Amino acid sequence: MFRQRPHLLWLLIPFVLFLVAPPWVNRVDPLVLGLPFLAFWLLASTLLTPVAVWLAYRGDQRLLRRREAAAGTGTGAEAR
Repeated sequence: MFRQRPHLLWLLIPFVLFLVAPPWVNRVDPLVLGLPFLAFWLLASTLLTPVAVWLAYRGDQRLLRRREAAAGTGTGAEAR
């Protein structure tokens, strides 16, 4: 599946940030912006998740346009 749609690998970023990394970043001692490091990590992860989802969506849209162009069928959205 990832050979045909490699842009979906962007969706692994939230998984890694929220589920895999916290055991290694569970620290209180560097304070970043006045927050313990784990709290900063979770905040940054929350802000990066929509970016990863948008990148996957954008890749899907590009793939759809390429497939439509190859098949010669347009949705009519190009005329707008």
